[in-house]
Amino acid sequence: MNDFIRRKYLQKLRSADQVARMVRSGDRIFFGEIVVMPDSLDEALAERAGELSDIIIEGVCLPKVPRFITADPNREHFIYNDWHFSGAGRKMYQQGLCSYIPFAYHQGPRIIRKYNQYDFVFITACPMDSQGYFNYGLCNSITSAIITKAKKIVVEVNESIPHCLGGNQESVHISRVDYIVQGKNPPLMEITPGIPTETENQIARHIVGEIEDGSCLQLGIGGLPNVVGSLLAESDIKDIGIHTEMLVDSMVDLYTSGKVTGNCKTIDRFKMSYTLAMGTKKLYAFLDNNPACASYPVNYINDPKIIAVNNKAVAINSAIEVDLFGQVCSESVGPMQISGTGGQFDFIYGAFNSHGGKGIISLSSTYTDKEGTVHSRIVPTLRPGSIVTVPRSIVQYVATEYGVVQLKGKSTWERAEALVGIAHPMFRDELIAQAEEMKIWLNRNRHDADNIAICS
Repeated sequence: MNDFIRRKYLQKLRSADQVARMVRSGDRIFFGEIVVMPDSLDEALAERAGELSDIIIEGVCLPKVPRFITADPNREHFIYNDWHFSGAGRKMYQQGLCSYIPFAYHQGPRIIRKYNQYDFVFITACPMDSQGYFNYGLCNSITSAIITKAKKIVVEVNESIPHCLGGNQESVHISRVDYIVQGKNPPLMEITPGIPTETENQIARHIVGEIEDGSCLQLGIGGLPNVVGSLLAESDIKDIGIHTEMLVDSMVDLYTSGKVTGNCKTIDRFKMSYTLAMGTKKLYAFLDNNPACASYPVNYINDPKIIAVNNKAVAINSAIEVDLFGQVCSESVGPMQISGTGGQFDFIYGAFNSHGGKGIISLSSTYTDKEGTVHSRIVPTLRPGSIVTVPRSIVQYVATEYGVVQLKGKSTWERAEALVGIAHPMFRDELIAQAEEMKIWLNRNRHDADNIAICS
């Protein structure tokens, strides 16, 4: 590190309290992404809650309820808006302490550059390197766009964050940073993959049957994608590529098993390209200075045109319910927001446009409510108020434990028939009756519900 960079660092060094005291009522603050939220700045800002008003704070899928929220339980001082809900965001939303910002993930940076301005951007980053750069670590995403629209850029340093190579725009130079805070270096939150259910194993087996040698994978969040990764690691499929929104533990297992080579990718060949990462220490250690991985902003990774450049792009994402028209809801229960659009639309759309590509929506055929009643996830129509995450015109494949169906090019009655075929048998007669009532079932020969052929 040369003397000029060292002097700049010392000149810009502040305590979290000093930075928090610069915030004025009416300011707009961006507050970091996912597992790299600025912990010390959160604590300092919470201390000032009673002195401030009309502070608008935005973040992306924060891993825990921030202290500035618990310090303001009636939302009198801070207004928090979330670009995607984690479990913490869902909890805050249900308590009236958080609002959701709807958007297609790949458009996030463009939306920010066109419409948003921030007084402060608080981000967490790795310690500065010898060239004066702070690496964003696990979350490139929209951070690189956010800092172009900020009056003041504040970096909180956390030594626990792995240094994640680009790609591009994975770092910010000290010359662009206004203040530096030496954080308390809390360990990163770990997201441990759950133990898969037998239903998830069955769905995963159907999905793996759709994956070929040389496929380029995107795996969404949740238990099912991890099962898919595990089955692929044990399979004979080879030369897998990775171009994914989120890098997860199962992709580490795929790489170490020799299944991931990236040899068949058209762009970012031999690289596991991604925009964010979330998982366990195994994943974080794997990412640290690993040239096999490349971090990019989300407007590159999630751009459907970029996704489609790689052949055999396979996108696997989960849903809450799918109706007989083929509409997919993945982010709300009725009108209650529980997640976000994220990149599901981006990847389902992009994968279809890839040569040999497949966009797959996966879900269990049923769920059991708190009273113990079993309900179908394949439904006649989405429940009132549900958000359509992927419209029927975009949906390609849908998978449950009863099989996989392809909906493109099919009429409304053919779609309904296919979807009934992968619904739980106990609901098929009822679904057929409701489809007939809605006049989307062609009653040429009344099918017996137990004998509907699965169209794959």
